Amino acid sequence: MVKKAETKNGARKQTARPKKIDPLEPLKLEIAEELGLSEKVKLGGWDSLSAREAGRIGGFMTQRLRAQKQQSQ
Repeated sequence: MVKKAETKNGARKQTARPKKIDPLEPLKLEIAEELGLSEKVKLGGWDSLSAREAGRIGGFMTQRLRAQKQQSQ
């Protein structure tokens, strides 16, 4: 999200807000590694993944989180 600030002449400039740290990032990276996508993520970031690739990572994350939740109950 971008916050807009006014300059002396009344024009607006955009300042970037710091990104929030995702607590699931390590899990996401682990799954990307297992799927052979870690190099692609390192070179181009998460935006370089196709919708299909990102969906596969999300699906595996969901499966693992559900399994962890069931084990803890």
